[in-house]
Amino acid sequence: MTAQEYSCIETYEPGGHVGAIRLNRPKVLNALSLQTMIELVDAFERFDADPNIRCIVIHGDARAFAAGADITEMSDASAVTMLERDQFARWERIRQTKTPTIAAVSGFALGGGCELAMLCDMIVASETAQFGQPEINIGVMPGAGGTQRLTRAVGKALAMELVLTGRTISARRALEAGLVNRVVPAAMYLDEALALASEIATKAPMATRLAKEAVLKAFSTTLEGGLEFERKNFYLLFATDDQKEGMDAFVNKRTPEWKGR
Repeated sequence: MTAQEYSCIETYEPGGHVGAIRLNRPKVLNALSLQTMIELVDAFERFDADPNIRCIVIHGDARAFAAGADITEMSDASAVTMLERDQFARWERIRQTKTPTIAAVSGFALGGGCELAMLCDMIVASETAQFGQPEINIGVMPGAGGTQRLTRAVGKALAMELVLTGRTISARRALEAGLVNRVVPAAMYLDEALALASEIATKAPMATRLAKEAVLKAFSTTLEGGLEFERKNFYLLFATDDQKEGMDAFVNKRTPEWKGR
């Protein structure tokens, strides 16, 4: 599959070592079909393997980041069909992206859309953004990480309320709860996300990848285990050319030139 063969998404490079992915199914509010997920995995893995890309931004349009999974593909499925389809394996492949990722969210980020945003490392939200896990309204529950990542982000009480009632929260409430990094006017949300990505992309690529890895480790281990992991990644960076370049540039008061190795 090449970028030209995508039918549900578009990829582009806005400059500054940033790769961008646009969900492109506006007629169905960017519902996450199986084909969309196949293309997203391909796009994320392509950017992740490209040494020129140091941060990835994913976004939809003004109306919707993604309003959920494509229910028409699941309404008649059996439990065996869902197990054989193993659709969440694709989500795991996206989760394994080593390059820092940012979701730029405007409008609806519901169900799978909310889960996809939470799969990213950071979220920049438009004032119009709405987040929620409304799966309970159609007789199911979140299945792509909604019960786990939402709880880790906003705490048990709010996560339980959102998951069990299907209610949504505004961008401002999401910011207060710790789900998103910042909220900006609707006209600025994508520019703000790209600016954040560009800033991250100015840093040493190996350092940002290992730092991301260490932060995420905090959610899957004890404090003692996390500190040990952090120290090992810190020491490992002293084997890179970029560490030498960065410290020499600091000492000599010049701008570093990262090589990504």
